[in-house]
Amino acid sequence: MELSVIEVASKRDLYRFIRFPDQLYKGCEYYIPALHNNQFKTLSKTKNPAFEHCQARYWMVCEGKRVVGRVAAIINHRYNKIKGSDYMRFGWLDFIENDRVLNMLLNLVEDWAKANNIQYVHGPLGFTSFDQSGVLVDGFNEYPTAWGHYNYPYYGPMIMKYHYKKDVDWIEQRITVPDETNQREIKIAQLVKKRFELHQSVMKSRQDVSVYAGRVFELINRSYEGLYAFSPLTDHQIRDLQKTFMQMIHPDYVSVVLNKEEEVVAFGIVLPSLSHALKKARGRMFPFGFIHILRALHYNDTVDMLLVGVKHEYQNKGAYALVFEKIFGTIKKKGIRYVETTRELENNEKVQQLWATYEKRQHKRARCYIKSMQ
Repeated sequence: MELSVIEVASKRDLYRFIRFPDQLYKGCEYYIPALHNNQFKTLSKTKNPAFEHCQARYWMVCEGKRVVGRVAAIINHRYNKIKGSDYMRFGWLDFIENDRVLNMLLNLVEDWAKANNIQYVHGPLGFTSFDQSGVLVDGFNEYPTAWGHYNYPYYGPMIMKYHYKKDVDWIEQRITVPDETNQREIKIAQLVKKRFELHQSVMKSRQDVSVYAGRVFELINRSYEGLYAFSPLTDHQIRDLQKTFMQMIHPDYVSVVLNKEEEVVAFGIVLPSLSHALKKARGRMFPFGFIHILRALHYNDTVDMLLVGVKHEYQNKGAYALVFEKIFGTIKKKGIRYVETTRELENNEKVQQLWATYEKRQHKRARCYIKSMQ
């Protein structure tokens, strides 16, 4: 087949780039379309504040007029400066099961990397840790979370043909909510409150949540700094993410733990699962997509654990128990049966320990690959 390359240079091209997975996975039960407008905002150089310190190029491989593959290449200069190394990220990688197509896509990324004296190419990764990342390597018969990403089983083996190797894995678990409240965890929470003079913030409305939003993101910057590929958020990015999250979260599903000085020392955020709603929405909020999403936010038996973090000096003092005291209280009250953990690094033992006493099933694994350019 005759193949050609198109570099995305117009709004029309970008929408073709965004919609390609909807064609590739047409009829696939487990594929969840991302909202097109959200993807456009993320990839737009005028709308995404990450472009204040990032460069990016996007390409499509076509057979005639039909798109058969896509990829993004990203240089995050802020991340590279912090790491003291030159990395290029590839992301938004989707392709038909054809070696020539994948070879062309990866060559486009690597040629740009070499032109910029890049040491390593790794991915799939986005501009930030809030973008979809990783290639699914296990769990092909499971629904991804709204912040996950589905791909066909051939992705991983084909990528490795081109001298990419595993860098890290993320795992996901499905936790069954117990019928009875864990009395031991309740006692721990009460002891921690008393010993370290901690207390739960009172939030009855989204306006109450917004009071703490900026401080929560500041804590994310500090507590996530050692995590793989984490790029600290700028003030502009924090404001942008606040707007995104505030549209969806409910104060009942947010836990913010404060010390006696009213400093945020721990937090947890869960969200009713949007996977089935987004599938019904087919990538569009209007005319009817928002109805499916609103229904999922209010009537659900599953929640996604979006974010959890604890200030370093409180990480070994049981502060997590306080976070889950409120969240699991809400979960029980609303009749939630399952908690889906979003992608956790396989070697993040502190996070793994959070679920040690629960009935759980590790059901998905995603991988980030790396290749040296030298």
